[in-house]
Amino acid sequence: MAHQSVLILDFGSQYTQLIARRIREQAVYCEVAPCTISMAQVRAARPAGIVLSGGPSSVYEEGAPTVSPELFELGIPVLGVCYGAQLTAKLLGGAVRSADKREYGRAQVRVRTGKQGVFRTAAVGEELTVWMSHGDHVDALPPGFVHDAESDNCPMAAFSDPARKIYCVQFHAEVVHTPRGAELLGNFLFGVCGLAGDWSMASFVEEAVAKVRAQVGETGRVVCGLSGGVDSSVAAALIHRAIGDRLTCIFVDNGLLRRGERDYVAAVFRDHFHVDLRVIDAEERFLSALEGVTDPERKRKIIGVEFINVFEEQARSIDGAKFLAQGTLYPDVIESVSLKGPSAVIKSHHNVGGLPERMALALVEPLRELFKDEVRQLGLELGLPRHMVWRQPFPGPGLAVRCLGPLNRERLDVLRGADAIIEEEIRSAGLYESIWQSFGVLLPVRSVGVMGDARTYEEALAVRAVHSRDGMTADWVQLPYDVLGRISSRVINEVRGINRVVYDITSKPPGTIEWE
Repeated sequence: MAHQSVLILDFGSQYTQLIARRIREQAVYCEVAPCTISMAQVRAARPAGIVLSGGPSSVYEEGAPTVSPELFELGIPVLGVCYGAQLTAKLLGGAVRSADKREYGRAQVRVRTGKQGVFRTAAVGEELTVWMSHGDHVDALPPGFVHDAESDNCPMAAFSDPARKIYCVQFHAEVVHTPRGAELLGNFLFGVCGLAGDWSMASFVEEAVAKVRAQVGETGRVVCGLSGGVDSSVAAALIHRAIGDRLTCIFVDNGLLRRGERDYVAAVFRDHFHVDLRVIDAEERFLSALEGVTDPERKRKIIGVEFINVFEEQARSIDGAKFLAQGTLYPDVIESVSLKGPSAVIKSHHNVGGLPERMALALVEPLRELFKDEVRQLGLELGLPRHMVWRQPFPGPGLAVRCLGPLNRERLDVLRGADAIIEEEIRSAGLYESIWQSFGVLLPVRSVGVMGDARTYEEALAVRAVHSRDGMTADWVQLPYDVLGRISSRVINEVRGINRVVYDITSKPPGTIEWE
């Protein structure tokens, strides 16, 4: 089934992914492409609407990103956002200049031409709260355009050419700081583009299953590195629905997992879904390789290399394996083609990088069109238990990056016990699904304590809880004092080896979510 779709051209905005997410949330399929794609590629995509994103450039600076004016002659509705609005005005004969006063943050816009276009559900004279972020503004409209909205600092806050279905807004409708932003986007999607909103997880399942079957063929076998995390679990469940027992999942117990993780994953996939699951006990191998290592980057690299070695050994024993499943998500795909280029590497990530080439395997990536929230919806659609689908992200290197200092089985067991208590108390308080991540970090710092009449000299535990949408930025969670009190009391009383609990109130940036 071919879905109606919207094409978002990226001019380097930090909000481009948000535009895509907001459109998908309205049951409309969309894709992000760099603004440098050709007009032939735009036509081939057959979009029902085009969105021009914001961006950090000025339309007049040397090398500023642009598009061919031919875009506006395709007969496809266009929505220009911030830089996209300024570029539209410039290309079609208007004027853009540096504003006397830059505008960042909330602003009030007054609607001048309500009941049409993006303001179809707004009245003339109505004031809307929006989020502005610009230094330039449109000074003169192109021929044929009408003035739709204004703010005190931005006379041309919105403008349009209804005859050609071109609509422009200087503000960011995609951010939560524009309270009626979803409504304004919906006016463009449904009122201007005439979309039906036919994008759903139920339809995606059918299409994804068909794609996997077509790629793998009648006899192909797929190998999947199953971690128990959301992405690999949903990918495995989807591929299993497509090809059944021609999927083999490999679960590597590296000794760095949460308490009960191995049995939990086996119960879901082997006992419930009846997947061919191979559980590899590699704890001794990993801990031996990590003995005496305290540098966090060395830990990550050792774990990554050992994982690839173990996985490769096991995968080679599977006759006819020609495909490797990966839980690649759409943000990864967008980042790889972003106008801004790849981000700086803050720390290396643990995945199965290098395996496809090393083993001559073709990649199967059934989730590469989805955002994280859509992957969770898909998991529920496939019958995965909610407890698994709504698990918080867990680092690839596992507890190795939460157990600071030297690693050994004893310290890891201490951290496992504390981590289990944190999860139990966060879940009991009804906070688990609203928090991006909550966990404990075992610190190689000893302090004096008193338990009963005895002196103790044991390690400290830092509790960490953050809110985030994608892990790129994060704010610390203001956990209720009673929850923190229960966590502290239980950890100190129930976990031998910890006599002090502290709470980490560092946001990202400047800190990272994980301590290592």
